[in-house]
Amino acid sequence: MIRTGEEYRESIRDGREVWINGERVKDVTTHPMFKPIVDVRARIYDMAHEQATQDAMSYVDEQTGERNCVANKLPHTQQDWLDKRAAADLVMREARGVVTRVGDETIGEMWSLFDGQDVLNEVDPRFSQNIRNHIATTVRNDPFHISANTDPKGDRSKAPQDQDPDMLLHVVKETDNGIVVRGAKYETAAAYANQAFTKPTIANWGNDALSDYAVGFVMDLGSPGLKFISRTGFAGRGPVEDYPLSNRVDEVESLVVFDNVEIPWENVLFYQHTKAASYIRSTLHRYSAFAFTQRTLHLADLLIGAALWNVKQSGLEAQQAVQEKLAELACWRESINAHLTAAVTMAEPSPGGLLMPNQSLLYTGRVVALSQLPHMMHLARELCGGQICVTPDFGAFEDPDTKPWLDKFYSINDNWVADDRRKLLAFARDLINSDYAGHRLTFQLFAQSPPFAQLGAIYRNFDFEGPLELVKEAAGLSDKILGSER
Repeated sequence: MIRTGEEYRESIRDGREVWINGERVKDVTTHPMFKPIVDVRARIYDMAHEQATQDAMSYVDEQTGERNCVANKLPHTQQDWLDKRAAADLVMREARGVVTRVGDETIGEMWSLFDGQDVLNEVDPRFSQNIRNHIATTVRNDPFHISANTDPKGDRSKAPQDQDPDMLLHVVKETDNGIVVRGAKYETAAAYANQAFTKPTIANWGNDALSDYAVGFVMDLGSPGLKFISRTGFAGRGPVEDYPLSNRVDEVESLVVFDNVEIPWENVLFYQHTKAASYIRSTLHRYSAFAFTQRTLHLADLLIGAALWNVKQSGLEAQQAVQEKLAELACWRESINAHLTAAVTMAEPSPGGLLMPNQSLLYTGRVVALSQLPHMMHLARELCGGQICVTPDFGAFEDPDTKPWLDKFYSINDNWVADDRRKLLAFARDLINSDYAGHRLTFQLFAQSPPFAQLGAIYRNFDFEGPLELVKEAAGLSDKILGSER
């Protein structure tokens, strides 16, 4: 059954070892740098129970008669994807910002494992039942499910075994109960999530068929031996009136240290075989790229809204140069929207019998969204103008000595008074010009995989045969050239 927000909070009060800014955290649900984003995740759970949002966030399982989360439902139809998109849109509006690691972007990685069972069975048939069990458990129990990918890596010119072995997560021994692992992973939301799909990074295995670094498993984040060393959060660094996004939707990353952590065999999803690990890496974002790209679409709407309100309040929306910049933002936004819409409209059967978004359209949409993001943020800065970096903070607007002057210079007319202008400028600053904004830009760039890997996914999924055949016919090339292809 879908949990309530309070049940989720209680589930992460499990004594886990969390540090932030040199402080041992007693309770992540109440710590000022974690509480805002924990409250957002709890709110998502509660939305599945409230009458106004229940039908958008959940569905009734035909076999059990129980309500389950729409995000976790295995996708079999186009309507399933439309429902997932509608639920994610609802979450983003409720959060009033972009939240990336809340679960729906991660469950798709488990579906990729489901699709890859035949390949995994070829090299090691022990674990496919574990995959099916964990998908069923996730659908039934609705945990906050994230994923772990990036290791500290160390010297990347060397093979993992040629340096400190802990630089990449690896198996140190097997026991009757499971495997014991050491190393570390960077994970967004790990300190306040329930479980993580932990898998190998893009590693240099050479020609090895077997490697202790080629391992994937589901990790209970309350397990003994785990230590969470979190980056300092943005929440609480400044007043909420000056930093509305930083204080509301900052998602905290952690270096999760695995200090000889035992993983039960039933939680191991693949192990040792580099062929299996490489296959999983190549198909990992088959589904999750949809949720990730949809986040960028929501960010595009925030950029457009902030920019347009700023030019409206200053009376510049009729200028052609302003309209051209807004049109550029709109073109980018609609390009993302078109790729998402087309990927569902032209969805294709997956190897495991699910319905996956059209892979070529989905991956190209992700690159369109991210490759243009820095330019679009700068366009929004231009449209918002220099006042986002020179406007005094909230305290100055409230202080009796300075308030009259700021009311005078920040009020334009009866419709745009100083308080609304201050709120708009503060929001725009936090969206595109703050420490939080810079963090989000870098996060978007690398959150799923680096640009070269995203382009590699396009290369593997684009149908090059059509253009080749077109030019062969148009140029009158003979069939002999087919023999020259390697």
